Amino acid sequence: MPPAKRPTAATASKPQPAQPQGVKAGNGKHIFELARLDKVEAGPGYSTAAGSLVEGERMMIGMMRMPRGTGALPHSHPNEQWAYVLEGTLKVNIDGKKWDAAAGSLVFIPANAVHALVASADADALFLTAKDTSHGIAGTAVGDATAGAHYEPGFGPAKRKS
Repeated sequence: MPPAKRPTAATASKPQPAQPQGVKAGNGKHIFELARLDKVEAGPGYSTAAGSLVEGERMMIGMMRMPRGTGALPHSHPNEQWAYVLEGTLKVNIDGKKWDAAAGSLVFIPANAVHALVASADADALFLTAKDTSHGIAGTAVGDATAGAHYEPGFGPAKRKS
């Protein structure tokens, strides 16, 4: 059997950006007013989701908002995820299957599933999300992680005037 090839600069995986950090629970901290906590980006570089995040020893809970017509590029993460839609509608794509999840819907995203969530064009989407802490809140974008977030036609960021 030939010896294993060592990674080269061209084949080595790029380091992942640091995970956004939420407020730590425990040590006397048991009640959290999610709407009053500092906001974190849930998917830096690939999503418009941002909101509050509280982390325990084994679970994390976030209340995230996506502006209407915007959302996440396809991405995955090794921890499973739940998203409960509080307001608006999320357009959900999990492993190529698509659904609309209106307020009151609970979405399950299996570990390692390629998925994307996008707020409908009608209204912002507000959702409560839960994950185990084995990985963190942010995933890894499929393809070019520097491409930015997903924008529906007509909802892209304003272009700068020269």
